[in-house]
Amino acid sequence: MIFFRSLLVAMIVILSAYTGVVVANHGMDLLTIFFADMAAMQWPGQFNLDFMFMLALSALWVLWRQGVSLSGIGLAVCAFFGGALFLTLYLLVLSVRTQGDVRKMLLGRHMPAH
Repeated sequence: MIFFRSLLVAMIVILSAYTGVVVANHGMDLLTIFFADMAAMQWPGQFNLDFMFMLALSALWVLWRQGVSLSGIGLAVCAFFGGALFLTLYLLVLSVRTQGDVRKMLLGRHMPAH
């Protein structure tokens, strides 16, 4: 679990720094570029479509894990638009709250009773 948490922290730091540089150099106009690449039907667009589907799967998992509730929907929206930055933070918090129990981290309220 120490390695996993260290990896999550490293991802948070690296992605935050990289995002900060990109925003400083290019502004916040991500969606225009993101969808324009997809409309061009080239490799960058294919990557964006693939990535968007991964974001959707991440959001659906968060919604399922949290339960369909106001907080679950809110976290799912954060997962979709926050990407890896959200997911790394979410998993880091879950790893602490569940004391490193991976089954509890992944299944949440859906844990089978023993």
